[in-house]
Amino acid sequence: MTRDPCDKCEEILQDYLDRTLTNEEWAEAESHLEGCDYCRRRYRFEETLRRYVKTSAAERMPPGLMDKLQELRGLDATA
Repeated sequence: MTRDPCDKCEEILQDYLDRTLTNEEWAEAESHLEGCDYCRRRYRFEETLRRYVKTSAAERMPPGLMDKLQELRGLDATA
């Protein structure tokens, strides 16, 4: 039974984004993404999400926010 190319693409998408695929896998993914609108949109979404997470993680918290979060955490523990 032949695997659905979209299933295969979804399976290796994270490795594709991490650039950890073999040359053969990379070429296969590139070829599929060029011809499949659905998988190309998934790739763009994942790529955008990664950029957002990376940017969010790099931003510093406003002064006092950590204290407020710890205070709120303490309230949950006593509830």
